[in-house]
Amino acid sequence: MDNRPGTADFDNPLYYLENMETVIGWVLSHHADLLIREERDRLSAFRELSVPARALLTRMVMRTGELFRADKLRYPELGVPESVALEELVTGNWVDTGPVLTIDQLFRLYTLGELRPVFAAVLQEAGWPKILPKGHMLEALRQSFPDARPLADWLGTAVNPVVCINHMALFDRVRLMFFGNLRQSWSDFVLVELGHQRYEPVTFTPDSRAFQLRSEVDLYLAMHQCREWLDEGVPAREVWPEVPAPSDNAWLSSRRDRLLLELGRQAERQGDRELALQAFGAGGHREARLKQLRLLERMKRHREAWGIASRWQAQQLSDAEAQGLARILKRLASRLDETPPPASMQPPIREFTLTLPKPALGSVEVAVQQHLWRDDTPVFYVENTLVNGLFGLLCWQTIFEPVPGAFFHPFHVGPADLTREDFVARRQASFDRCFACLQDGSYRDRILANYRARQGTTNPFVIWPVITDEVLNLALGCIPPADLERLFRRLLLNIREHRSGFPDLIRFHPGNTASGRRYEMIEVKGPGDRLQDHQIRWLEFFAGEGISASVCYVRWQDNRVME
Repeated sequence: MDNRPGTADFDNPLYYLENMETVIGWVLSHHADLLIREERDRLSAFRELSVPARALLTRMVMRTGELFRADKLRYPELGVPESVALEELVTGNWVDTGPVLTIDQLFRLYTLGELRPVFAAVLQEAGWPKILPKGHMLEALRQSFPDARPLADWLGTAVNPVVCINHMALFDRVRLMFFGNLRQSWSDFVLVELGHQRYEPVTFTPDSRAFQLRSEVDLYLAMHQCREWLDEGVPAREVWPEVPAPSDNAWLSSRRDRLLLELGRQAERQGDRELALQAFGAGGHREARLKQLRLLERMKRHREAWGIASRWQAQQLSDAEAQGLARILKRLASRLDETPPPASMQPPIREFTLTLPKPALGSVEVAVQQHLWRDDTPVFYVENTLVNGLFGLLCWQTIFEPVPGAFFHPFHVGPADLTREDFVARRQASFDRCFACLQDGSYRDRILANYRARQGTTNPFVIWPVITDEVLNLALGCIPPADLERLFRRLLLNIREHRSGFPDLIRFHPGNTASGRRYEMIEVKGPGDRLQDHQIRWLEFFAGEGISASVCYVRWQDNRVME
C-alpha cells in the first residue's frame, strides 16, 4: 500500500505526463475500492494509450474547461502531429469532435474577428450597430439563438473541429482523491518539479484515508457544487436545500461547516437574515458563532444573543474569539441590564525608544539588531520562525501523524487539516506526549534528534535557513521549558491566527544564570509604524505570563543637528 512514486523533473519534456501518471497510479493503488468498475477500466485504458495520446489528453485535462479548438492544440514535444494523437483519443472515446455548442460556448472559443462576419446580417436586421464589443454582441444574440448547435451549423463545414473531453468528471474525482480538495488545479501538481523538495514519509493505510466510502466522495462533490453555485451568484435560498446532511466523517463535517459559513455570509448580504442565522447556527465553524451573535444584535434579538454568548463564554477560546465575545457581552449587558463579564486586566506592555542613524541599506529591524548585539548577549532576527520552529521540531511526529483527512499523497508540506478546528483534538494524546517531554526534560534530545534527522525536510513550522545550530542551541539553553510549553499551548489554540505576530528579535543572555532572565523578545517599530492586533495579543500574553518582551520604537537621528 505504501509504494512511493518517483517525481519527474523539467529535463523530461513530458514531465507533466509523468506526474499525471503518478496521480492516476496513486489513486488506483490507494483508492481503487472507491471507484466503480467502469472508472477503474477507463483509468487502466489511459495507461494503454500511446505516449503522444496520453500527453495530449493530459494537456487538455490541465487546461480550463472541457472544450478546445483542434487548431489551437499545439504541443511540439508530442513527437507526432497533434492530429495523429487526437485521432487515437477519438477512437478510444476519450474525446468527441462533434459536440453541440451553445452561443456562450461559441463566443468563448472564437475571437470577435472570427464571429463578426457570421452574425453581421442578424445584427443588422435587429438594428444593432455593425461594430459591437464582443460582450455586447453576445448579449444581443442570446435571445435569437437559445439552443445548442453543432459547430458546422454555426460556422460552416470548413472550420477545424472543436474537441470535448468525455470523461472530465472522472478526472475531477481522481483529482479530489489525490489532493483532498478541488481547490487545487491539475497544474498545482502536474506542472511543478517536485524533486527539489524533501517530503516527510507518511505511512498510508486504508484507515488513514479521508474517504472510506464512495458515498463520502460523492458528498464532497455535492458540497463543492453548492460552493460553486454560491460563487456564481446563485441565491443562498436556492442553494440551502442542496446542502448535504451532516456526516459522521469528521473531516467532511469541517468542510460542511465552512460551506455553511459561506452560505450564511451570502444570505446576510442578500438580505435573508433568517436563513443566515440558520446557516450560522447549523455549522460549527468558529467564525460562524461571532457572526451569528452580531447578526442577532442587529436584529435586536438581544436576549437570544445573550444566551448563546453566555454558553460560548465557558468554552476555551482563542484571543481573537475571546476579545470579540467580550465586546458583544458588554454591549448586550448594557441593553439587558445584566452584569457584564469582568474585564481582563493585562499588565502594561514594556517599551523603549532608540535614536539611531538611518542606515543606507537594510531594514529597521536589522539596524536595531546590530545596535543591540554584544558578544555576550547576541541578538537574532527571527520574527515568527523561532518559536514555530521549536514547536515543529518537538512535535514533528505528531504533525505528520497519518490521521484520516490529513495526508492524501506523498508530497504534502504538512497536514491538510492543519488550520481546522479539530486539528489538536484529533491528535490530543500525541500532543500530550510532546508536552510531557517539556516537563521531564527530554525535550532537548527530541528537538535535536529531529533537527539532525530531518534537516531540509519540509515542515509547515520549520524554516530551515533560519534555524541554525547557533540559534537552536542558544534557544534550548536560554528559554525555560515552562515558557516553551506556554508558548506552544497558545499556538495550538488557533494555529492560523497564532503562527504570526511574534516579536522581530530575540536577545539571549547565556551567561546570566543569577537572575534567571536569560532571553527577551523585542518587537521593532520604525517611525510611523504601529503595532498590529495580533502582535498586541502576543505582547499582552507575554506580559501576563511573565515572559520578557518589549517594543522598541526607533527614531532616526537628525543629521543636521548632529553636524
